[in-house]
Amino acid sequence: MAAFTAQDVKALREKTGCGMMDCKKALTSADGDMDKAIDFLREQGLAKQAKKASRIAAEGVAYATTSDDLSVGVVIEVNAETDFVAKNDSFMDFVKTCANTVMTQNPANVEELLTLKADGTDMTVAELLQEKVLTIGENIQIRRFERMEGACVAYVHAGGKIGVLVNFDTDLASKPEFVAYGKDVAMQIAALNTPYLNESEVPEDVIAHEKEVMRQQVINEGKPEAIADKIVNGKINKFYKENCLIDQEFVKDNKQSIKQYTQNTAKELGGKIDILKFVRFEKGEGIEKRQDDFAAEVASMVK
Repeated sequence: MAAFTAQDVKALREKTGCGMMDCKKALTSADGDMDKAIDFLREQGLAKQAKKASRIAAEGVAYATTSDDLSVGVVIEVNAETDFVAKNDSFMDFVKTCANTVMTQNPANVEELLTLKADGTDMTVAELLQEKVLTIGENIQIRRFERMEGACVAYVHAGGKIGVLVNFDTDLASKPEFVAYGKDVAMQIAALNTPYLNESEVPEDVIAHEKEVMRQQVINEGKPEAIADKIVNGKINKFYKENCLIDQEFVKDNKQSIKQYTQNTAKELGGKIDILKFVRFEKGEGIEKRQDDFAAEVASMVK
């Protein structure tokens, strides 16, 4: 048994930034010698990977895909440091492998996904991720994913800026006309960043807040308080039309709503279509991006 303690593992982790298990493995290999353990991690590329992992990754892609029969769909976001990497075939192959692994093995979360054998390889997703970090030279992170079962249609906007997955209850999934309709719905969600499917999904506290703001606006406009509530009710209906997918005007034909477009399509194709849910991922949303000071960087290099 190698002579090292938990404190040695902690110390090695602090020096290299590597994971606890990797540090324990390194110390075991080095018989507890700290310097040899650091060399081991460097040789394995783990120290380099850990250093990259501290850098902000807010670029990359949002990607969505389905099985051939549309019965399973996945939308996933994988981040890198620069938008240039999103155009890298090796990076995109990794993203697609991750999506396929989610599709076939149904992990509960990103942590579980990392432990799974990546589809079509002899490596775990974590090992494949490590390889991509070392070969591409940037911090890469699998941020999130959603998996749906049932009739699904996927849409990727602007080369991976936005990924949308829509789930339907339908008996028309085999028809190409249904897929075209589904793409239209997904494109609408991508373009308008629709927050809710229908009125019942809007939280009560959101409606209460909107009503209070609208009521104050009406009173500030000089309208009598006695009719303020009636005016607010009309404004709330407009809020639903703007924020609920099925109530929105269809962007390709504003004479009908998405609900009407759905009903018309189902009737034309001789079946049923109900939109059950959707997920929209926008690359890097909510991540604080690094603000590079190029002049300062150059200055530091010539000191």
